[in-house]
Amino acid sequence: MTQSVPPTTAGADEIRQTVERVLSAGSLPPIVQAGHPALRQRAAVFDGQLSADQLASLIGVMRQVMHEAPGVGLAAPQLGIPLQLAVLEDQFDVDPDAAALRNRSPLEFLAILNPRYTPVGSGVASFYEGCLSLNGLQAVVARPDAVLLEYLTPDGAAARRKFSGWQARIVQHETDHLNGILYIDRAQLRSLSTNAEYAAHWAEPGINKAREGLGFDDGPAGISLG
Repeated sequence: MTQSVPPTTAGADEIRQTVERVLSAGSLPPIVQAGHPALRQRAAVFDGQLSADQLASLIGVMRQVMHEAPGVGLAAPQLGIPLQLAVLEDQFDVDPDAAALRNRSPLEFLAILNPRYTPVGSGVASFYEGCLSLNGLQAVVARPDAVLLEYLTPDGAAARRKFSGWQARIVQHETDHLNGILYIDRAQLRSLSTNAEYAAHWAEPGINKAREGLGFDDGPAGISLG
């Protein structure tokens, strides 16, 4: 099913005011949860709504929130800011067998603006995936196992970079956020589990046990971007 996502109605002044409130709060902002409108709108393209200092400060706050959560990525809409900005970083110590199966390697900190990804090749990988804006849940999502990401760096330079394995999954997940898409939109919904039930029944590097026990396939599901 192809889904058309409405664009944000927030203009530059509103975005700037929201960012200023976040930066002046004196504490880390909360991560908004599913149902917040910023998560279901196409975020505004970054085109200078923030000064260089504001942008750098916001990126710093987002990195702190990501670490505190903890997570491997955070998009501005997850703080209620409808702007095409995300931060990514994966430095977790992962079981070697799980890391090998998931093709998971460390990802150095990266801030991306106006990202767009395209699949590289036809390979698809299916694994459980969670989200800081859907606390306590996870589900199996099939995603391209390699993508080419085009984006702007915080200093305004255009960049292109290929990602594969778990890094490609992180890139797609966060870029989807900027387009009003949550991972459950692409998930095999019969795989949906609370973290506690996943840990009790389905925790393993792959998804074979869950696929058999919950009765889902591991192919693409849900919506595509329209």
